[in-house]
Amino acid sequence: MQGELQRVLTFLFGEPIEIQCAGRTDAGVHASGQVAHLDVTSWPSDIDERRINRALPDDVRVTSVEETSSDFDARFCAIWRRYTYRVSDAPDGPNPLQRHLTLPHSRVLDLEAMNEAAQGLLGEHDFAPFCKQRDFATTIRRLIHLEWSRDESGVAVMTVQADAFCHSMVRSLVGVMLPVGDRRRPVEWPAAVLASGEKDPGVTVMPGYPLVLDEVGYPPAEKWAARVRETKSLRTPLD
Repeated sequence: MQGELQRVLTFLFGEPIEIQCAGRTDAGVHASGQVAHLDVTSWPSDIDERRINRALPDDVRVTSVEETSSDFDARFCAIWRRYTYRVSDAPDGPNPLQRHLTLPHSRVLDLEAMNEAAQGLLGEHDFAPFCKQRDFATTIRRLIHLEWSRDESGVAVMTVQADAFCHSMVRSLVGVMLPVGDRRRPVEWPAAVLASGEKDPGVTVMPGYPLVLDEVGYPPAEKWAARVRETKSLRTPLD
C-alpha cells in the first residue's frame, strides 16, 4: 500500500513524495483503518480523493484526506492499534466469498478456553517469543485486549489491541492460541511460552491473509508532540 500510494502521489505532485504509515503490516495482511501522513509545502486544489483513487490499483483506496499540524506523525503519535483475525472451524470450511479473509481450521475451537488463556498474555511484556527479531528494535509491547468471539456466521474472530506490534506478533499469537482452542495444548501454555523468553517450535506463525488492521488510536492534538517523544524513547524490560 505505501509503495503504491507514494508512486501515485509522486506522479500527481510532480515531485518525490514519501508517506509515513501508522504501521507496516506483514506481507499479505489487509488494512481497513490504515492511517498515513505526508509533509508537503502546499496541496494542489485539483488533487482530491477521487483523483488519487482513480490512479491507484483496485485493492488500495484513500477514504479521506485532511490537513493537520506538523506535530502529527501517523506512526509515532499512535497510542494503540487494533487487528482482527478470522478462523473458520466449520466442517465444510470458510464461506467461499470470505475465503481470502478466513483461515480454515480442521478442529473445533473452544473459545472459552482461548479467552482464558489470553488473560495470561495481557499487560506489558517482552513478546520476543512471538516476534521476528530485528536489530536494535525492542520487543516490549503492552497488550491491551485479546478476545475471541464468533460472528453472525459462526466464524471465530480474534480481536487484539496493543500500543504497538512487532513483526509477526499477531500471527504468532494466533498460532499459540489455536492449539489451546482445539485442546492440543493446556490453557496455561501461551503464558508459559511468553514467560520462557524463547521461541517455542510448537508455535506456528499463521498466514497473513486473514489478518486485518481495523483501527489506529490517537491522543488529542495537544498531546501529539509528547506522544512522539514517548514513543521514540527506547523501551526497557520491566523490573
